[in-house]
Amino acid sequence: MWNQQTKELMMRIGVTRETKPGETRVAATPGTVRQLIGLGFEVVIEAGAGVNSDFGDEAYAQAGAAIGTAEAAWGADLVFRVNAPEISEVERLKEGAKLVAPLAPAVKGDLLSVLAARKVDAFAMDAVPRISRAQSLDILSSQANIAGYRAVIEAAHHFGRFFTGQVTAAGKVPPAKVLVAGAGVAGLAAIGSASALGAIVRATDPRPEVADQVKSLGGEYLPVDIEVEKSTDGYARATSEAYDKRAAEIYSEQAADVDIVITTALIPGRPAPKLITSADIASMRPGSVVVDMATAQGGNVEGSVKDQVVTTANGVTIIGYTDLPARLPAQSSQLYGANLVNLMKLLAPGKDGQVTLDLDDAVQRGLTVVHRGEVLWPPPPVQVSAAPAAAAPAASPQQQPEKKLSPGAKRALVSAGALSLFLLNAFAPSQITQHVTVLALAVVVGFYVIGQVHHALHTPLMSVTNAISGIVLVGALLQLTVTDNAVIVLAGVATLLASINIFGGFAVTRRMLTMFRKA
Repeated sequence: MWNQQTKELMMRIGVTRETKPGETRVAATPGTVRQLIGLGFEVVIEAGAGVNSDFGDEAYAQAGAAIGTAEAAWGADLVFRVNAPEISEVERLKEGAKLVAPLAPAVKGDLLSVLAARKVDAFAMDAVPRISRAQSLDILSSQANIAGYRAVIEAAHHFGRFFTGQVTAAGKVPPAKVLVAGAGVAGLAAIGSASALGAIVRATDPRPEVADQVKSLGGEYLPVDIEVEKSTDGYARATSEAYDKRAAEIYSEQAADVDIVITTALIPGRPAPKLITSADIASMRPGSVVVDMATAQGGNVEGSVKDQVVTTANGVTIIGYTDLPARLPAQSSQLYGANLVNLMKLLAPGKDGQVTLDLDDAVQRGLTVVHRGEVLWPPPPVQVSAAPAAAAPAASPQQQPEKKLSPGAKRALVSAGALSLFLLNAFAPSQITQHVTVLALAVVVGFYVIGQVHHALHTPLMSVTNAISGIVLVGALLQLTVTDNAVIVLAGVATLLASINIFGGFAVTRRMLTMFRKA
């Protein structure tokens, strides 16, 4: 009886087949189904929903899901989709259901109104706030990462030549030159992939702080020396006229030099900015390739066509695919499904199959665009800027921290220390005096040497200089030969500690060097 009542309380998640032409992804995989069931939900998969991603109905059934009709999936308490439903499909949702999908709330206000009229709670997965603790829910990042990689693969396929330079018996082959416009998630993935293939990669972005990221992936950052407005919500902002003018000059210069251009610039809620003009295309060499990843919002390249490959009169190939993640459907579905699982972990913390919505939470509020018949878009702004916080106001006299030592007290302590050192040298054996002198000089030299090293280098510096502990190790080993038991014990402890310091230092150094090593 208890099990039956518990089952009735469990919410059912429905995963539908995607109705968008050419879509190969699915909103849940057998692996994520197991996780959803572990959170207390029931899962029903529309028959054939995962076929295009190579996930058969049998695999879902083995994972614990029920295989049902389209009506069963659309009629569930929660409906998972990879794409937003058409307005005509909203009627398939039961009244009061919850919809989880990318909904483009900034441009699809009519869809939000229809969902509100049907009392559907809608969670827009493309409106997740760009804050650290929401990264595991961010489908834009997970899918853009795949899209950036696939853009390079498509470019390589149409380019028809080596990316890497080679010297062969038949002659020298120069490396391909690649320009990536935009160093967001997709752009960084493209930079890393093209660099891994051996190309010379250059990148532009309005945010100068991404220069280190570009460089770490093997690319060269091309700065546009015009100040731009910093983003405070994690999403790209429109640039100024002065920036656009200087950037256009850079694009024109690079177009005439590079072999491949990949554009990734998008601004939420606005048409994609035009970066590459027809004149830039005309200046490119025959056989060059341009991948416009923004054609879904109008495109960054003049002459690009949504979901088509165009070849210009001068032999330049322009790729306008909007389904780049769908061209790797199994991987894309797995990452998308993991994002939805993480959302359910947030909404069902009790793992009891019940959604508990907390609109006071910035993450949940940000992606909740419709709730109980009311449109909640846009959400309150979430501050995510990396700009330093304003200085705190001066504390009141009652709140002042304890004062530091006065100059007189410091002089007294220094004098007492000097006197102690003098007495030690006066009455101690000569050998002790020599050791203390060496120790004091080592402390002074070490302080000034380390103090002049940039803080970013402290960790590699210390991990290497830990090898100096070898001196301690040698001294300790020599003392192990004496007959005094106390000296032997102290020498043994010193040997152990110095050995740990030495091997630990080199282990840390090796791990850090591995982080910068190309695969």
